[in-house]
Amino acid sequence: MSLVNVNNVSKKYGNQFALKNLSLELEEKGQYAILGASGSGKSTLLYLLGGLDKPDQGEIEVDGLSLSKLDDQEMADYRNTKIGFIFQFHFLLPSINCMKNILLPAEIGGHKVGPVKKQALELADYLGISQCLKKFPYELSGGEQQRVNIVRALSLKPQILLCDEPTGNLDSENSQKVTLLLQKLSLEFQSTLAVVTHDPSVAQRFQQKFVLKDGQLLEAQRAPDAAPPPPAPEN
Repeated sequence: MSLVNVNNVSKKYGNQFALKNLSLELEEKGQYAILGASGSGKSTLLYLLGGLDKPDQGEIEVDGLSLSKLDDQEMADYRNTKIGFIFQFHFLLPSINCMKNILLPAEIGGHKVGPVKKQALELADYLGISQCLKKFPYELSGGEQQRVNIVRALSLKPQILLCDEPTGNLDSENSQKVTLLLQKLSLEFQSTLAVVTHDPSVAQRFQQKFVLKDGQLLEAQRAPDAAPPPPAPEN
């Protein structure tokens, strides 16, 4: 079942097209790699899907919702309730501890903090960072910061998990570990997962791939010989 429909979307910055007449679909609970070189438009696509920017032309529909018709408050609600973001850089606020960073989206969105905190504690235990929650981000290693980032992104059980080069600062071994972790968690949370990457070894773990070049869809792949999605982790 199609969850996201991108229809003839174009986006320009100055005189340069970042995306040009792009169309694609993401299925509900699907897992996708969006592959392309620097400047191919893959991050721009992710920002448009996440409501961080709007297209100049075309339409994006998510679960029947037309993003172009949302006002600023409705768009903020969309980002808060439907989208989980994981970036290459964690963007944790240095002035508050990690648990407060994790709970911040829930507080901003007016959610009940208790259930979100319970979920965060369970995820932190699963990811092996329970001891980090009372620490400040600057007290953690880069890997620990990224795992806190993952907990924050999943804290509200997003319908769509958008990851922009989440392994860009990692070596090949840890890149594979983080990719596998994201696949496992998206299955457990029944989220649609889209991972932007320039790394073919990361993209190889996905059976469904979109290859972008110069802001256009060069190729859509569904590879039966790719690594199968991992099983959901046991509770």
